[in-house]
Amino acid sequence: MKVLKIDLSKYRYEIEDRKDLFEEWIGGTGVAVQLLKEEMDLRADPLSEENVIVFAIGPFTPAYPLASKTVAMFKSPLTGNLGESHAGGRTATAIANAGYGAIIIKGKSKKPVYIVVHNDKVYFRDARVIWGIADSLIVGRIIAENEKGRGIRTVMRIGGGGSNLVRYACVTTETYRHFGRLGLGAVFGSKNLKALVVVGRGSRKIPNRHKYKEIYEKILKLALESDAMKKYHLLGTAVNVNPLNELGALPTKNLKATKFEKAEEISGEALAEHNLGRRIACSHCPIACIHIAALRIPYETEPYFYKTIMISYDYEPIYALGSMLGIGSRDGLLKLIHKVEVYGLDAMSTGVCLAWATEALERGLITENETLVKLSFGDVDGYLRAIDYIVKQPNEFYKVLAQGVEKASEVYGGKEFALAFGKNEMPGYHVGHATHIGYLIGLRHSHLDNAGYSLDQKLKEIPPPHEVVDKLVKEEAWRQVLSSLVVCFFARGVYKPEIVAEAFKALGYETSPEELKMKGEKIYREKLKLKIKMGFDPDSLRLPKRIFETECFQGRLSEEYIREALRYWKEKYVLPLV
Repeated sequence: MKVLKIDLSKYRYEIEDRKDLFEEWIGGTGVAVQLLKEEMDLRADPLSEENVIVFAIGPFTPAYPLASKTVAMFKSPLTGNLGESHAGGRTATAIANAGYGAIIIKGKSKKPVYIVVHNDKVYFRDARVIWGIADSLIVGRIIAENEKGRGIRTVMRIGGGGSNLVRYACVTTETYRHFGRLGLGAVFGSKNLKALVVVGRGSRKIPNRHKYKEIYEKILKLALESDAMKKYHLLGTAVNVNPLNELGALPTKNLKATKFEKAEEISGEALAEHNLGRRIACSHCPIACIHIAALRIPYETEPYFYKTIMISYDYEPIYALGSMLGIGSRDGLLKLIHKVEVYGLDAMSTGVCLAWATEALERGLITENETLVKLSFGDVDGYLRAIDYIVKQPNEFYKVLAQGVEKASEVYGGKEFALAFGKNEMPGYHVGHATHIGYLIGLRHSHLDNAGYSLDQKLKEIPPPHEVVDKLVKEEAWRQVLSSLVVCFFARGVYKPEIVAEAFKALGYETSPEELKMKGEKIYREKLKLKIKMGFDPDSLRLPKRIFETECFQGRLSEEYIREALRYWKEKYVLPLV
């Protein structure tokens, strides 16, 4: 497998054959960890030119269905530690067809540019004309119209959030997929990089075509007949809204509550009935879990004239910009999601920051002199204006809020209700102890690291803390294999160890389920070691008091239980690596 290295400071590039690296570490996450260690000063400022971006794909791309993700790894400007984000769309397929297993971006351009990769050629395009365009959708359209390769290319770009260095800005790929969490958009912005375009026209030879066809059809059948996958097609992740609300696990109004009286109005069922326009899929995916809502906005001066906006929605934006802000109107929710989409911001971080700011204003920690608009739960217009201010940063308050809720609470107070874990804003689950332990010990501080929220729902009784930690780490270790392949986590029920081993064999590689599990554990340890070298200290993890104040599915959480879990995790998993 080849690695493309691009140096923005020198406007140069080189291609290396790193087959050994992919054989050892699979691809995706496993390879990205090693490349980041090789290429970056791990103590570098995340917004300096010393930061490095690694995009990596896996050996199943584009050989098998649902291996449609790309891993981005970098130093996060939001947390100051390891940043890792996954995105779908056409990115992985384009990189694979261009002939690469990974792309590395180093340095900083002297002027705004965007990069175009055409197989073995790299071009540095002048982006000064489009640098000031805050709308990432327009940026994508302009670049798409000016570059060849329609249908087989990927266009990864930033909007105003990334250009203005909002620490939780994302990178949008195609129209509706994102490298969302931990601020990759701000890293692009700090490098004067507006976009990365990849066009690939290569192909791949399969050594055992008969065996390959058999396992391909087996995977496809499992995916199409799986009940777990079916829900992603029908309602998407928005299917979670009503069940979590009924459980008393839906964070509402900055987690003052876990049931939202207007949850039904913004549920997956209601959106499907009233707003669903179409479904689309990532490259080489038969499921089509991306749900697109049609929002009609009337023109003020023309009766019966409407502008129709197509807006992608998922559970996390619905939680963060819906229940977390007390927004119970579908139209209002979709307007907020669209606003975040336009600027290229992470929806979860944006919603949690605004929820904190609303409560801080209620408590008198800040005033309207800081917020410039009255923020109140349920007020769509106020939040729409506040999102503009996060990007434009007209005063000191919004400059701080653009750095995340952890930073904002350090400056203005209100840490007890500032919902961040490892400095990463809270995902949309308040289910039980495993949920929050999972956020804290997950190597990305993400709900998808180890699915603690899912474990909580399966537990019939609360086990000792060490059992929860061991279960979470075991799950996260296996997910390192999936994110190294790089397989969509929605397909984790399809890509079991036995299936993965069989799929490898058809591609000419011998392995076993046991070897795969061992490799996942090895990648987990390598990633944890990388976090430690970047300055991660488990003793610095903060437990927001709000999670102990508001009852959840398991009742009222025990702070001592979670602290005991953290002590056990540190002693068993962290200290042996120091």
